[in-house]
Amino acid sequence: MTMTKRFASGFASAFLALSLLSMAGCGSTPTRNSPGGYIDDTVITTKVKAAFVKDPDLKATEIKVETFKGTVQLSGFVDTQEAAARAGSVARGVEGVKDVKNDIRLK
Repeated sequence: MTMTKRFASGFASAFLALSLLSMAGCGSTPTRNSPGGYIDDTVITTKVKAAFVKDPDLKATEIKVETFKGTVQLSGFVDTQEAAARAGSVARGVEGVKDVKNDIRLK
């Protein structure tokens, strides 16, 4: 094998290894979302907030919504236990929601 072919082969191998390592950094872990997962969660959060705005029985500005890997966490303060339960029910009805953790408290 000539020197040029050896160099090209070594360069191609190094490039492939570097490419694979950089792609591994984009995957999700149990505590970190992938870029695509982050976008999906952002869409779910937006849909849940929009559903709260549409519901006349809920004060959407009093409920915080966070999403991680399809699990929605609700927090904030509401006037009644019924409002807290209603928020959980509305969130569960949103497409893409896998689970809801309802941490809403009464005022």
